[in-house]
Amino acid sequence: MAEQRWSVSRRTFLRGTVAAGAISAGAVAGAPGFAAPPGRRVAVLGGGVAGLTAAHELAERGFEVTVYEARALGGKARSVGVPGTGRGGRPDLPGEHGFRFFPGFYQNLPDTMRRIPVPGNADGVWSNLLAVPEARFSRRDGDDILLALPDSLTAIQVTPDSIRESLAATITTATKMPPAEGAYFANRLMVFNTSCEARRFGQWEYTSWHDFVRGNQRSHEFRALISRSLTSIMVAAKENLASTRTIGSMGEQFLGNPLGHGNDGGLDRVLNNTTNTAWIDPWVQHLRTLGVRFELGARVSELVVRDKRIQSARLADARTVDADYFVVALPVEQARKLWSSEVLAVAPELSAMDRLFVDWMNGIQIYFRTPLRISRGHTAYVDTPWSLTSISQNQLWTHKLPSFGDGSVADCLSVDISDWHSVGMLYGKPATECTHEEIFREVWAQLSSHLNDREQLLRPADVHSWFLDPGITWQGAQNANADPLLINTAGSWDARPNAHGSIENLFLAGDYVRTDVDLATMEGANESARAAVNALLDVSGSNAQRCTGFKLRRTPELEPLRAVDASRYAQGLPNLFDTPT
Repeated sequence: MAEQRWSVSRRTFLRGTVAAGAISAGAVAGAPGFAAPPGRRVAVLGGGVAGLTAAHELAERGFEVTVYEARALGGKARSVGVPGTGRGGRPDLPGEHGFRFFPGFYQNLPDTMRRIPVPGNADGVWSNLLAVPEARFSRRDGDDILLALPDSLTAIQVTPDSIRESLAATITTATKMPPAEGAYFANRLMVFNTSCEARRFGQWEYTSWHDFVRGNQRSHEFRALISRSLTSIMVAAKENLASTRTIGSMGEQFLGNPLGHGNDGGLDRVLNNTTNTAWIDPWVQHLRTLGVRFELGARVSELVVRDKRIQSARLADARTVDADYFVVALPVEQARKLWSSEVLAVAPELSAMDRLFVDWMNGIQIYFRTPLRISRGHTAYVDTPWSLTSISQNQLWTHKLPSFGDGSVADCLSVDISDWHSVGMLYGKPATECTHEEIFREVWAQLSSHLNDREQLLRPADVHSWFLDPGITWQGAQNANADPLLINTAGSWDARPNAHGSIENLFLAGDYVRTDVDLATMEGANESARAAVNALLDVSGSNAQRCTGFKLRRTPELEPLRAVDASRYAQGLPNLFDTPT
């Protein structure tokens, strides 16, 4: 269950804090050249969602915070302008690492968003979220599935039997699978949802989702929709690698949302503008008012250890960062480069991070001169070799696309490429070996094979231009990727570090840190940063109120069955619903 929300505003609370060295956030903002009392200086290394969250929580509690970021604030969540496309005073066309969405079960991130003020928005940037009404599963040479998504969710009374029956009926109707397949998947969901915590960590953590749903024994339709598409479109994971504990937990949240469990809003939400306009820019501005300082172009190259503490950090340009506490908020592939032999001598547990797996999941935006009518939400292209998903954005934004670029762009199809290693349709090569032009042509061919088999929804003559994530760069005979994504794998919980370990003044924030959501998400980054700040408050002896920590929800009606499962697991017996068929 979530901790109780604040009964007073955090700024009000901080003004009443009398702990040694504590100051109000307002004092920081109003004191140029302010120097924090000894023991209050924090260096946040990395300016993505995790780093900005840590800075936010610390600044509200009176710490002097400086964020060091090598490239751009917002990390993979930021908007990316397409260079040189702006005309007549218009901003450049908006690009991005890939589209993002905010499921209704997110709790930590929305709490932060409500505390980022925006003129005219009572709930800050949270008010810039909107629920999309549908999702489309597009098939090649087959009937597409259009799912209506509820935007008004209320709790209902349920029983275990009604849950299973409703799941089976919904799956069968929504996916057009045979009733036996729908009933089978509903039963697998019941196996997981009635599993106790000990079984989830002891058995399902080490079982891949593909093996759990026994995908190799099911129909092609089942594998395409349930085993593959749901993992790629809903949680950006790979079904043959991801642990059942993690994917099952995400499914539990999605299913609980319409039942009224853990709702923060509609099942599938997006921002009503470019990410920077709707969220990142107001956030950075608010942090500046709290006294947070930003150092851009600051790439961390080394952590200096002395007396089992981090004495300083060194930047690539030879500058030294001195602070009392260090929060490493870098992506996992960057963070573990900092674990020198000196760091590992004090914190040997960090060496396990080498077992964490990253892979490519980047996006391409295609700009059109005419509006698109593909879906009023996200679309998954079920049979595509590169596991494509997309969303058309102009219909969702208050800042319409003709106000960008040269004024002739009417829509943008933002496409995520989830599989960079399978051979494509046109060139017989994976995306990693295709030039940028070949990637665009391959993506276009795969989209067209799905959308133009009944009517021509995509027309080459309507294409204005396209933009590939700038993290993808062509080097020699293949691409390099500056922004890979942490990929959940079965058993990876053992390799994930806690937010605070053996080094007293070192704290970790990022989606690779142990969190309840346990997935590469903005929610996980935010949750981990809250844990890092709470650990820092403990170490510093601060009596400031700790960050609220929200946990994933469980369907309460199934709790008696989880108690039964705890007894069965202790006896070495399978879950009550886990039958061989």
